[in-house]
Amino acid sequence: MNNHFTITINDDNGVKQFNLHQIVKKFLLYIVISIGFVSLTAVGTILYLDYSVDQIELKRQNTQIAYEELKDKNIELDLSMKDTQMRLLTKKKELTEVSDSLSEIETLIGLAPVADMSLKERVSLTKLNSEHMATLLQFIPSGSPIEYNGVTSKYGYRVHPTLNRKEFHRGLDMKAPLKTPVYATADGIVEYSGHHEKSGFGNLVIIQHNYGFKTYFAHLNSVVIKSGKFVKKGDLIAYTGNSGMSSGPHLHYEIRFVQRTVNPFYFVKWNVQNYKTIFEKENTVPWQSLITATAHIKIPNPTQTLPSSQLALRLKEK
Repeated sequence: MNNHFTITINDDNGVKQFNLHQIVKKFLLYIVISIGFVSLTAVGTILYLDYSVDQIELKRQNTQIAYEELKDKNIELDLSMKDTQMRLLTKKKELTEVSDSLSEIETLIGLAPVADMSLKERVSLTKLNSEHMATLLQFIPSGSPIEYNGVTSKYGYRVHPTLNRKEFHRGLDMKAPLKTPVYATADGIVEYSGHHEKSGFGNLVIIQHNYGFKTYFAHLNSVVIKSGKFVKKGDLIAYTGNSGMSSGPHLHYEIRFVQRTVNPFYFVKWNVQNYKTIFEKENTVPWQSLITATAHIKIPNPTQTLPSSQLALRLKEK
């Protein structure tokens, strides 16, 4: 077996031949194959690395986009949180103002503050008490029957201006020019309307109210309401005058409770602002019993917030 092979090289100097052993031939073949394999591996590796780099770059770009989006969302969230904080601070301020105002109302209507009571519970309790106040001030005479300009003769003993003798004055003589409008001071029904000769009251209106109260409006110039008619607090009922035993134009105003006269002055001044004062000043009325009896009553759209005369004047303006 021939283990040699011949390599022939032609050049300018002629032909040259080299005889190589078969083992060298195989070695060279292996080298060529190895170089080819390494080359293919290198090319494949380069292509794979290039692909990997492209994928990494794509992921980096996606990550950058996601980062920018997250950054924008964080900015929006931060702005939203700041806006929410501002709103919370505003609401907190408003709640503080409401609580302070509620405290004033509680003080006004005589409610003692309770430390553990929520704002909602305080509002509910205040509403109930306010509604009760409205009920009493609507059904029981309160406020002035005319635009208040003072009193010429108080409730109590005095020298009668026309009879010239000392006697008990059962009402208030309120200053008023002739034909000043007179208004009902509580809801009720007109018991009497007309001229009352025997009493010396002249033209007189008597209104019967709930819970045993009556109001008398005397020395009127004219009346505009008839007997048997229902009236609401603030309704126009008459005009002041000088009829009967009177020394000049004014309004004689009486309030009676179970046929006994009471001092009208405390009732004229009775309103939301000095709600409790009358309970201390006028002790002939069993207030506690009356309050208990009316605690469950609620009325829609009460008109007690203004003295009746002022309420009617305001309604006129509207």
